[in-house]
Amino acid sequence: MGQFSGGCYLSFFIFVLLGSQVPTTLARGQRGEALQHGQSGTLPHFLEEPVDAYIVKSNPIKLRCQARPALQIFFKCNGDWVHQSQHTSQEHTDLTTGLKIREVMINVSRQQVEDFHGPEDYWCLCVAWSHLGTSKSRKATVRIAYLRKNFEQDPQGTEVPLNGMIVLHCRPPEGVPVAEVEWLKNEEPLSFDDGNVMEKKGDHNLIISEARLSDSGNYTCVASNIVAKRRSATATVIVYVDGGWGEWSEWSACSSDCERQRSRECTAPEPKHGGRLCDGVAVATENCTGGLCTQNRKLLHDAKPQGVENSSDVALYSGLAAGVVTVVLLIVAVTLYRRSQSEYGVDVIDSSALTGGFQSFSFKTSRQANPLLINSSMQPDLTVSRTYTSPMCFQDSIDKELMAERSLLDPLPDLKVKGVTERAEYHVMSHPQTFPRGLAPDYRGVAVGTTLGRRGKNLFSPHVSLTPRLPLHRATAVFGHAGGRLVVPNTGISLLVPHGGIAEDTTWEMYMSINQEDSSTVSEDGPEIFLSPAVTYGPPGLDLSYPIAMTIAHCAEVAADNWTIRLKRHIQDNKWEEVMSVDEESTSCYCLLEAQKCHVLLEHPGRYALVGEPLNQEAGKRLRLAVFGSPDASNSLGFTLRVYCVDDTPHAFQEVAVGERSRGGRLLEEPKMMLFKANTFSLQVSIQDVPQLLWSIKPFTTCQEFSFSQVWASNQHPLQCAFTLERYSHSSSQLSCKISIRQVTGKEQILQVYTSVVENEKGVVPFFTQSDCTITSQTGSRAFKIPLSIRQRISATFDTANANGKDWQLLAQKLHIDRNLCYFACQESPSSVILTLWEAQHQDSGDLDSLASALEEISKVHSPKAVTLSCSKEERDSEFTKLA
Repeated sequence: MGQFSGGCYLSFFIFVLLGSQVPTTLARGQRGEALQHGQSGTLPHFLEEPVDAYIVKSNPIKLRCQARPALQIFFKCNGDWVHQSQHTSQEHTDLTTGLKIREVMINVSRQQVEDFHGPEDYWCLCVAWSHLGTSKSRKATVRIAYLRKNFEQDPQGTEVPLNGMIVLHCRPPEGVPVAEVEWLKNEEPLSFDDGNVMEKKGDHNLIISEARLSDSGNYTCVASNIVAKRRSATATVIVYVDGGWGEWSEWSACSSDCERQRSRECTAPEPKHGGRLCDGVAVATENCTGGLCTQNRKLLHDAKPQGVENSSDVALYSGLAAGVVTVVLLIVAVTLYRRSQSEYGVDVIDSSALTGGFQSFSFKTSRQANPLLINSSMQPDLTVSRTYTSPMCFQDSIDKELMAERSLLDPLPDLKVKGVTERAEYHVMSHPQTFPRGLAPDYRGVAVGTTLGRRGKNLFSPHVSLTPRLPLHRATAVFGHAGGRLVVPNTGISLLVPHGGIAEDTTWEMYMSINQEDSSTVSEDGPEIFLSPAVTYGPPGLDLSYPIAMTIAHCAEVAADNWTIRLKRHIQDNKWEEVMSVDEESTSCYCLLEAQKCHVLLEHPGRYALVGEPLNQEAGKRLRLAVFGSPDASNSLGFTLRVYCVDDTPHAFQEVAVGERSRGGRLLEEPKMMLFKANTFSLQVSIQDVPQLLWSIKPFTTCQEFSFSQVWASNQHPLQCAFTLERYSHSSSQLSCKISIRQVTGKEQILQVYTSVVENEKGVVPFFTQSDCTITSQTGSRAFKIPLSIRQRISATFDTANANGKDWQLLAQKLHIDRNLCYFACQESPSSVILTLWEAQHQDSGDLDSLASALEEISKVHSPKAVTLSCSKEERDSEFTKLA
């Protein structure tokens, strides 16, 4: 805006100043002009003041002022006078009072607002003069209107039971003015007249307190302001009804086989929208009792020839006698065989049998190997070598598994690989006789062996479960007597079902899911916070012979004793009950806390989480820091940096990665870890070293801050701040800067950004979130590191104490599981449970070195005839023969 200059303007201001301060010095002509404008003895009064306005796209806006009585009106914007040539004024007389009314207008363009860089928004006001003095109008702000394209949070599809609660979250895109939100159901505006449907205005959540079948549909969150209208991703809501059994029919008459039947139907209620079918059988059969079949039995008995009856009895007794003799001979043979072996058995002493199938390999890698990084400025360090002993994902090849198992068992002279026979237990299963998952023979034409669940999955499918239709952070699989492993990919959450944990001829469809908690504080007034995701496993009626092992990633810094960490179980609503403290003894549960994970032995399904109470201000939790970037969709010269601070768990970072992938973001620097302490100091995020000649950033936005409570209780909700930069010309294609993150009075972490912002220089680089790890379950021997035969022999050896002290307590000590031993003492097979815990600990490593070393150490101390690992296979076989 131009400013007044020249003698004419100076004369005018002197005239006004003198006229307002010394009215008696007015010339006669000037006094007449004042009378013409109405000398009412008051200062100018504004009839119309400028109002706040928004510039849409490139259209300028008009600001108006109207006052009486007024000799002159001028606009003042951002403290400077607007040039007279930019004013448009007109004057007319008020017919009622006869006073002159002056009206003035100015235009404000987008360029003027963009060129202004001040501590507040662009503003203008009016100053009106009369012969008595001046009056000022209110300030009117002028802002550039916009609405981002991407929602900060899209609603997610869900499946809820009838009368359950539906909660759809929606956080609209950033915009000026703030966007208004409305909800669409099946492309029609959603009515809120029904008291059952409400919208939480503060965060725009859609809440349906009691879901009805009619509430199923496709929901869309629509955000709009004066610039544009945006639609979120559509969330599909399914309200389902689980089936319930009707009343049993009357018993039928007894048949000739002395049996009677009754039936019932799954119609109270009937399953709808993919709800579960009824658990149990539709037809029940039992033998007739109470004399109902006496006559039939007597007639059949009398009709039998005497010779036939006698011959049947002879065959029966002969078969029983042969069976008894066979069992006795078998017991004697096994006893003699055991005595011929050393006390630990060949496969226990020779620990090379455990390591024969796993070979470590090394390859060169570098910090820049992460394909998330774009145009990194640092050269790879080819001198760094890392050793990997196991793939990140499950292997889905039966041939590889057979080869590995043969290599494990080859060193053992008395073991044979039964490839097809042993595979049958988890690839081709016989029909079970019990149906805890809702199986019913010949129920409404459904074949035996088919799961009547909501997904309609075949219970005995020989393929590994990929579960592509399940929601994110949920995995399901069917397990039987052979056990297996269930994994939620890329989250650090897994479940190990031991062999024999499920009864023979029984199968369970088990699931595991991660629950998004509404708040990260366990109680409103307590100091405890969640240190891990809340994980649910089931089904609720699960019956196991041995405890399962659940692995949960956590973010606590456990190197020092600054925490009291507890395992808690969800009861109802927001209430949790303590299961045990990880530092205490317990016979109901076992917790093995490691630096980044916790392995828990559990016997009861439910929702579990690790919570922590800081004991002092030195208690800390790990944060993972990452910076993503993407071009500004609304400005071809703009580029946005988004900085995330999340709990250092795979699940929390996976949430960020998935969100960034959907908006086209790129990881600009490898994520780094930071320790955030419980000292009540806030977290500061600032951008530094931005090239001032090439890029601009709005003043007073270079440093942003999160309060202590926001970070400390963040849990699964990632904290994000954004820096919007703009280059001065299209020729600037590179951006380099630093992101500084530090807790006040604490140490600083630096994320170095060096990237290209030009489209054709980006290249096609895959977004690395371990999305290839989609196999969520393994069943049978493929899920375990220790072959079943070796596991059984180790358990048989150590479950019984002997004079040399070779019992399960010694095994636990050598495997560094020497706390809370009372839990294992209460188990039917302590050694089996210890090995299950060992399996959970070493699921990410591909060798059995620690177990082999422990067995070798035990054998050297307690067995002088132990076979050493240095001899060849032929020498070991010869030694085995001598020992036998």
